[in-house]
Amino acid sequence: MIEHKYKIVYPFGLHARPATMLVSKANSYQSEMILAFSDRKVNLKSIMGVLSLGVPKDKAFTITFNGKDEEEAHRAITRVISDINELE
Repeated sequence: MIEHKYKIVYPFGLHARPATMLVSKANSYQSEMILAFSDRKVNLKSIMGVLSLGVPKDKAFTITFNGKDEEEAHRAITRVISDINELE
């Protein structure tokens, strides 16, 4: 199991476009991925779940990776979050 803290610095937070990027990448791995924010947890593979959290800009959240390809999934999700933070 891998647990990593992230922060979105993209001005609009984790809204539809960046959430879609994350969910799409998460669905390409078998590992379970849980996004935790503000005492709530959702499956990172669920667009409705991710959007329901309303993660704003500059607020920390945690993603837990658990499964046989967790290291690969962790690297990929970290890259996607880096890409989101570079969006204009």
